[in-house]
Amino acid sequence: MFSYKRIILKEYKVVLLLFIFIFAVNSSSTGRTEKPVLHGKHWVAITGKPLAATAGAMIFQRGGNAVDAACAMLGATCTMWDVLGWGGETQALIYNPLTKKVIGINALGAAPTGATPEFFKEKEMEYPPSYGPLAAVTPGTPGGLMTMLAEYGTMSLKDVLEPSKQMAEGYPAEEEFTRRVERSKDRIKKWPYSKKILLPHLGKKHEAPHPGEVFRQPDLLETLRKLVEAEQQALDEGKSRKEAIYAAYDRFYKGDIAEEYTRSCQEQGGIMTMEDLANWELHIEEPVKTTYKGIEVYKLTCWVQGPVLLQMLNMLENVDLKSMGFNSVNYIHTLYQVMNLAYADRDFYYGDPYFPPEEPIKGLLSKEYAKERFKKINWNLNDPDVKPGDPYPFEGKKNPYLHLLKEWSNVGKKDPGRMSDAEIVAFEKNFTAGTTSIQAADKNGWVVSVTPSGGWIPACIAGKTGIGMSQRMQSFVLEEGKNPFNVVAPGKRPRATLTPSIALKDGKPFLSFAVQGGDTQDQNCLQFFLNVVEFGMNVQEACEAPNIVSYQMQSSFGEHIATPGRLTLNEAVPKKVRQLLTDMGYRLRYSKYTSGPLNAIFFDWKHRTFWGGSSNYGEDYGIAW
Repeated sequence: MFSYKRIILKEYKVVLLLFIFIFAVNSSSTGRTEKPVLHGKHWVAITGKPLAATAGAMIFQRGGNAVDAACAMLGATCTMWDVLGWGGETQALIYNPLTKKVIGINALGAAPTGATPEFFKEKEMEYPPSYGPLAAVTPGTPGGLMTMLAEYGTMSLKDVLEPSKQMAEGYPAEEEFTRRVERSKDRIKKWPYSKKILLPHLGKKHEAPHPGEVFRQPDLLETLRKLVEAEQQALDEGKSRKEAIYAAYDRFYKGDIAEEYTRSCQEQGGIMTMEDLANWELHIEEPVKTTYKGIEVYKLTCWVQGPVLLQMLNMLENVDLKSMGFNSVNYIHTLYQVMNLAYADRDFYYGDPYFPPEEPIKGLLSKEYAKERFKKINWNLNDPDVKPGDPYPFEGKKNPYLHLLKEWSNVGKKDPGRMSDAEIVAFEKNFTAGTTSIQAADKNGWVVSVTPSGGWIPACIAGKTGIGMSQRMQSFVLEEGKNPFNVVAPGKRPRATLTPSIALKDGKPFLSFAVQGGDTQDQNCLQFFLNVVEFGMNVQEACEAPNIVSYQMQSSFGEHIATPGRLTLNEAVPKKVRQLLTDMGYRLRYSKYTSGPLNAIFFDWKHRTFWGGSSNYGEDYGIAW
């Protein structure tokens, strides 16, 4: 069991030590939040944009279930380019009240034919590129949406895509989208189909759409019409609802949509083939889980970073977090060190479980392994060179990669201590970039948590499909020594950052939560969960509470750099706490808002109602009834 004696900082006086133990930046007592809690009895729909949340509400009002509504919100956010597009990837957890089981949806695209380490090295690349056709894996979101709808929804594809079709026909562009397009316009101009759609004022000072201007996407609209047309034709032939949706699926991945997608990808310098789209498979799978104080927490397995949250919770069971005080010096230090240990394992051991070699996920999620990792923490100073552990003995095996671990480091070629302010800003932007999150639940017990991403601005649009291609190839590595499980290969999925979450208590839904961003996602999910479980915050308080952000793990984007000891704190953190953390080896930066932005649902079984929460910045929004 954890002992506070081990945390004592020898260089401080007793009075200061008492301060370390009991001081908190914010108390967990209830107070006014900037956004109100969403209360609902029938359903709740939350996502990254108000219009997209409205799309979910429209489906609920028409009698759809939470899966139908989540699919409508997914389509709407893609159509709005809400830091993702239709050519990206979808990761979801679904609680099925009929079976009382949590289901995983793996709709992450795979590397195309010819995508080998040698291919990129010949182009003098250290990693696959971040932008353009060579950054694209096969599109996963269309298949993810249609499979979720076919297997667990109740409505037709026509009905669920109706909000997206209306938006593709023209919707008033929001300011954040127009700013992102304008900032990226030089890159967008390199791709003819992107330029045509995203820069309607080409040649003028402001070339992106203006805020409030009706933004039209006729090519995307035609693609969505083709999907509905394929569904209707199958229905006319006497096919079932499910079969008709899969007919639309086949048209996307094997028909004329796939032909145009691959033709234009190759035209613009990509290597995607028809066979790549036709052979891509979505997986409906069993998620991984752990228990924390009797609460079951479910995550997608190691093809994303989801098990990181479970590893962190396993380690934190060995300490009394509540007695430390919320965001006290010891609380911040403990969370940061646990993050370092879990993310180091992620950076070396996580990869596509459907592709060899086999990841040691059983060992990584072992409670005994967590205890061994927890013993590695230096309670006086930050350890800038945390390395992956050895989980193999905890599943009765011998580690075949010990020779690689000897040379492994979480620091890249670039010295993070000498990065300029501009480089730091760019690094942190990449570290937290992309993605949206979707949360939906209904009175019949269906719960959906989705973290879709990919195909964000600036996206290379695939010809007349109107679909922006994914940029997920950049998450692969080219060297076995960096991660033997995540080396690029044709047909393989990159280890992604996307990470929805569902927690059950007493066998019933307790929390559904997710957050946008990149490598920070499970950091934020961890702190949200602890805010509720350890500090008694309601769901909105937990979404707004200030988080810390670590950058000590390797970025999954760009140059894959880690910056050990770098820590973002909320501006409200007192000077004394800042000084103590600085003395422990942390390099601090500050931000006004550090909560995510998170989206979450709490299930109030006492009153049989929903509580919805959404962080107090960004454009995430929810509607409940």
